[in-house]
This record gives sequence, C-alpha cells and structure tokens, in this order.
Amino acid sequence: MKINIFDKYKADYKKLIKYGFKKEKDFYVIEKFLEDSNFKAIFKIYQDNKIDIKVMDLEAGDEYLPIRAQSQQGEFVGKVREDLNKLLEDIRCNCFYKDCFLFPQSNRITKLIFDEYCDKPEFLWEKYDDTGIFRNKSSNKWYGIIMNVDRSKIQHNKNGMVEVMNLKLSSSSLNSALAEDGFYPAYHMNKKYWISIILDDTVCDERIMGLVRESYNLVKSKKK
Repeated sequence: MKINIFDKYKADYKKLIKYGFKKEKDFYVIEKFLEDSNFKAIFKIYQDNKIDIKVMDLEAGDEYLPIRAQSQQGEFVGKVREDLNKLLEDIRCNCFYKDCFLFPQSNRITKLIFDEYCDKPEFLWEKYDDTGIFRNKSSNKWYGIIMNVDRSKIQHNKNGMVEVMNLKLSSSSLNSALAEDGFYPAYHMNKKYWISIILDDTVCDERIMGLVRESYNLVKSKKK
C-alpha cells in the first residue's frame, strides 16, 4: 500500500526499536490494533526505506482489501482509513525524520551547501512545494534551485520524475559543462546563464559543489 505521508521521510532505526518495532532479517515490523480492535495494522519498513502496510480483518482472518482502493468509499471503510492514518502519523512523528528532497543526491548536496554556507533551501510556493531555492544572504539573489520535473522536459527521449539543480555559471563554465554527461540547458531559467544538472549521481557531488561555489560567487553582493 502506497502511503504518501512518508514521502521525503526516512526511518530512524533506533527510534523504531524504542517505539516497539522488531528487527527481522532485512526489515523492521510492528503490529498494532486500530481503534476498532477487529482490525490490526502490520507495518514493515525495509532498510532501503521501502514501506509495506497491511490492514488485517481479524474476524474474517484475511487482509482488509477495501482500504487499498480509493474507489471504495463509505462510512465504515472511511473510519478504518482514518484510524490507520492516525497510527501512521504517530509512527512518522516518533520514528522518522524528514529530508528536504526525494533523491539521495539532492539531500547530500543540500547538506554540503548548509555545511559550507549555512544556507537552507527556501520553499516559496505552496503549489510547487518540492521546489527549493538557495539564496546568497549578501545580495538576496538565488544561486541554486532544486526542483522535481519530468525527465522528458530535459531528456526528450526519456520520462519519469527526477530532481534537477539549476545553477548560474559563467559562459566558459556553462559551455564546458554542457559537453559532459548529466548537464543540460537550464529548465525554466535563462539558458544563457543557467544550467540544469540531473541529481541522479551521473555528476559527482564534488563536481556539483565546485559549480555551486561559482554560482554563489556570481550572485554575491559587489562591494564598492
């Protein structure tokens, strides 16, 4: 069962154990009764952060499948969903921590930027809450943007959601980068000054951070 409330969240395994999860071969598991004690939730979290959730109907002795289908509506199934969501929110609150972005490299770069500049991404738009901008404090100008886009917007022969980083570069750096794998003309920005990098580890963190520094310096306040 796909549960969206765990998007961008990762498990803290020590907190899972403290909460009552049991460690199995490659996953942690807990069984909890819902408010209606005729139903029990079985929650598994794997070490790759994959989550599996089943709701068991104890009277029927089988999985309660209506909860999986959004087409299944009604007061009874709605109450079971509500009870399940309360449990999942409690598990998330007590056992998980939130990343800023979905992709591992996006979060590594975010941490490296914070370590170097103490800058955190700003999420300015409610409609695009997966888009974060990095701002140079001296000038208040953006030097980086991480956003979630369909790969086809950048690689026209492919699709699927990816996260990209836009950086502002000098003409020489931009043209040099465009000759390398993983770099593309900027999505949603002026392609004369900005470049897009797909954050899927095609480009190493060290190379990206070198360009982050260039972008940071290009937009910083010019001292008189």
